[in-house]
Amino acid sequence: MIEAADAVQVSLASIWEISVKAALGRIDLDPVAATTAIADSGFVELPVRSAHAARVAQLPLLHKDPFDRLLIAQALSEPLILLTADATLPDYGSIVQRA
Repeated sequence: MIEAADAVQVSLASIWEISVKAALGRIDLDPVAATTAIADSGFVELPVRSAHAARVAQLPLLHKDPFDRLLIAQALSEPLILLTADATLPDYGSIVQRA
C-alpha cells in the first residue's frame, strides 16, 4: 500500500509516542533519527490539529491507547487510511488497514 500510494503521511503523534516510549525505556529508538528517516523517505508530516484532538471525544472506546485514538481521529478527519500492525484498530472501520 505504501509503495502504491500517491503520498504517505506520518502523524506527528507517532513521533510524540516514540519520544515518550524512548524516554521511558520501553523502546530503543531515537526520535530524532526517526524524524530524519521519515523526512528522508519522502513521507509527509501530518500535524496534529485541534479538529483531530476534538474528534477523539467522538470515538467509541474500542481502544484506550491515547496515541492510537488520535491516529484514528486523524484518519477520520482528513480522511486517510491508517496502516497499522495493531489488531484492535480495524474495529474502527475501513479507514484502518492491517499491515
